[in-house]
Amino acid sequence: MEFLTSNQNQRVKDWKKLQTKKQRIRANSYIIEGWHLIDEAIKSGKQFKELMVVDPEDLDGLNLNSETELFQITPEIAAHISDTKTPQGIFAVLPLDSYHEEIPEELSGHWLLLDNVQDPGNLGTIVRTADAAGLNGVVLGGSSVDIYNPKLIRSMQGSHFHISLYSGDLNDWITSFKQQQIPVFGTELNEDAKSYKEVGQPENFALVMGNEGNGMSEDTLEQTDQNLYIPMRGNAESLNVAVAAGIVMFQLIKS
Repeated sequence: MEFLTSNQNQRVKDWKKLQTKKQRIRANSYIIEGWHLIDEAIKSGKQFKELMVVDPEDLDGLNLNSETELFQITPEIAAHISDTKTPQGIFAVLPLDSYHEEIPEELSGHWLLLDNVQDPGNLGTIVRTADAAGLNGVVLGGSSVDIYNPKLIRSMQGSHFHISLYSGDLNDWITSFKQQQIPVFGTELNEDAKSYKEVGQPENFALVMGNEGNGMSEDTLEQTDQNLYIPMRGNAESLNVAVAAGIVMFQLIKS
């Protein structure tokens, strides 16, 4: 195990740069931080390129691949490469998954499409909820948050290890769903919209959720087969997108 003590070390500089999308793409890698994410990654069979700890005793009991490079780092380095105010003292570098840009040939099951959802906290909650509901995949479209954004990674709390995530043009995805006779539901209150309770629980579907402030884009909205809304008894004007997504997802899926 190599012991690093300077923020000027090239390894440390490279880890710090993984906080940016450009460098993640260039290095084909991303960084995770904290015990929960490390544990979820190991349970999911993910292979680490590098593992960095402040206290080497923290490695005891971890089931690591023999090819993982191990580094002891100082608390100062941990604070430097961390995206949080209180680093937990353990980090890992993983390779980017390769399937994120390709639409699968088989699209059966339940899918969630996100149209320009930009808040990492909202998106992370949505992904965790989709994981809990048993969806087959989540597609990040438009200017939605980058899949490997550090704040999003933390917010997902390991659900990205359990559910397939994709990014791409929602128009292409919707075309593929329609070619396979899979209904595409939008979420927009208009004169043709139905209550989310009126469409049953289809065996296959794609559900589109829109941007926090502006909802679904017009182009995407025009392609949906049916738009859904959530009836509200109170006086609130609207629901948080993550809350709304959770309500509709669980309603549409057979228990």
